[in-house]
Amino acid sequence: MPDIATPSLSPLHPAPTAATRRQWLQQGLRGAALVAAPALVQPAAAQARAMPTPRQTEGPYYPVDIPADSDGDLLRNGMLRYTQGEAVWVEGRVTDTQGVPLSGGTVEIWQCDADGHYHHPGDGGKAAPAFQGFGRVVLGRDGRYRFRTIRPAPYTGRTPHIHFKVRLPGRELLTTQMYVAGDPGNTRDYLWSRLGDAERAALTVPFAPSPDGVRAQFALVVQA
Repeated sequence: MPDIATPSLSPLHPAPTAATRRQWLQQGLRGAALVAAPALVQPAAAQARAMPTPRQTEGPYYPVDIPADSDGDLLRNGMLRYTQGEAVWVEGRVTDTQGVPLSGGTVEIWQCDADGHYHHPGDGGKAAPAFQGFGRVVLGRDGRYRFRTIRPAPYTGRTPHIHFKVRLPGRELLTTQMYVAGDPGNTRDYLWSRLGDAERAALTVPFAPSPDGVRAQFALVVQA
């Protein structure tokens, strides 16, 4: 019986030359590489995971009681309309570290009014009644959210910022703060100044003109 690893020799099948043997070897190596390739895909995909959004303190002014009007439009509080400050859109998308949208989750924001006051008893009850100050929206299948509010204002000891909280039913996933790119108060702020470069890039966003008004895009990445 001829050797199954070597073709039988005949006038029609001459002995393999050195060049032919090299071709067989190269083909065998390529085949082995194709077999091994799937094992290399998993680590590459794992390396592509996004960094979770840095966490920041909730601060002292999260609402004691959620207000009756707590929708995504902070410029209307019941029948009242707030006209102070610069009206802006704040919007973005919430995903997990693999880029999957956080469908069914909620995003909350809270911030001070244009004069630097929160709707909170700890701030003396000085906030403008017309400013809602807190909003909550439910994320759709695409993980997107959108708020109508004012460009954040500074107050004593803090640079302009907006607080964010992301939840799933029964679970709090993230509490953080969003900052305004280029604001001169950032470098003096005790929280912003402690951030590393990558953390600052994740939490600091520009407010730029758009067809329907000034807009800030703030992406949030959570470990769901």
